[in-house]
Amino acid sequence: MAQKPSIPKGTRDFIPAETIRRNYIFDTIKSVFSLFAYQPIETPAMENLSTLMGKYGEEGDKLLFKILNSGDYASKVKDEAWQTKNSQKLTTKISEKGLRYDLTVPFARFVVQHQNEINFPFKRYQIQPVWRADRPQKGRYREFFQCDVDVVGSDSLLNELELIQIVEEVFKRLNLEVTLKINNRKILVGIAELIGHQDKLIDITVAIDKLDKIGLDNVMQELMTKGISADKIEILKPIITHQGSTKEKIDLLKDKLKVSDIGMQGVQEIETVFNYIYSAKVDLNVELDLSLARGLNYYTGAIFEVKSNEVEIGSITGGGRYDDLTGIFGMKDVSGVGISFGADRIYDVLTQTKKFPVYEKEQTQLMFVNFGEQESLYILPLLKQVREAGINAELYSKTAKMKKQFSYANQKSIPFVAIIGEQEMESKTIQLKNMDTGEQENLNIEMLISKLSL
Repeated sequence: MAQKPSIPKGTRDFIPAETIRRNYIFDTIKSVFSLFAYQPIETPAMENLSTLMGKYGEEGDKLLFKILNSGDYASKVKDEAWQTKNSQKLTTKISEKGLRYDLTVPFARFVVQHQNEINFPFKRYQIQPVWRADRPQKGRYREFFQCDVDVVGSDSLLNELELIQIVEEVFKRLNLEVTLKINNRKILVGIAELIGHQDKLIDITVAIDKLDKIGLDNVMQELMTKGISADKIEILKPIITHQGSTKEKIDLLKDKLKVSDIGMQGVQEIETVFNYIYSAKVDLNVELDLSLARGLNYYTGAIFEVKSNEVEIGSITGGGRYDDLTGIFGMKDVSGVGISFGADRIYDVLTQTKKFPVYEKEQTQLMFVNFGEQESLYILPLLKQVREAGINAELYSKTAKMKKQFSYANQKSIPFVAIIGEQEMESKTIQLKNMDTGEQENLNIEMLISKLSL
């Protein structure tokens, strides 16, 4: 007996109804990106590992899917290398490529590679799948789509405002209630300097970024295991847990971080961004969250994260500023900032809140019943007219009982069925049935097109 086929854990198939809904998300996001004058690009699913490794931190490197070299990849590896069982060293010998972890690092590679073909500031959007060897769980997949929008070649904080406005417009069109959390990595560097642990910046940011997930006590415990003393943690604690207004948080930072030049620079940047937000009359709920760190190492300035106010799920959008990412590929002093919409999590939120539109334009609007060869030949030119009018229509593919054809229409949620038999052909009329109400009426082709085009 043949084994039942399956797909890898953390991946999904999408039936037509789900694909239509996903396209609704992509089309909505794409239309907003275009509204703000961003242009599309695409990059390969796989990149050289030299492009990907070392850009996401130690944890990120572990989550990269590596691709085995083609041919007899094992023949070039010496026996002693296999015997050491050092997977990290072995990987470099048997794998030169990997699936992209996100769209930002490939974008940085793209900018460097095509720097003489693009104009700066360069505003691009990209909607493609990415892969992470993560443990699958609710809202977390190994293959998922990202919808990225970035601008490189400008350090103006007006770009941060524009990304916030894009977030506002996308979720307004999707009818979802969200909160955008914002912080600045320079502030986090300042905090690390304040407690005398600049050398443990990564440990600090990784720990405090888990505050919402594991709670304050566990964050403090993790910091202690990283060698940060209890008295230093007590200095840190009131900063990352402060619950006052934005102004109060900024005033607190100005007082605490005056010993750190880079920390104060971060405070000034965040204050400028909020002044822009107020001036632009942004209605989106934007919150200064001093515990927000985001684990990716390449962020150097503002960092963003969007959470749903309606569904308990991880961040559905995130991003930030990166001042030296292209420098890794030999192109110095090119600042960029971007944000990524997690289409799969947005899909889950829209599903749970039942906020997908009732009508999706891709579905069939009209089905012609098939009574036989003669009727089909009569219907074909009518079907062409209907489609030319922009109405999605189909002819049932073979002669079958009416019950079976109506069942097919119901299963596909086709709202109207056209019935043409001998009598209708003689009178040049069409019997149109509303599958929802059961109402039937006789129309000519012009009247039918007019009715379904409303």
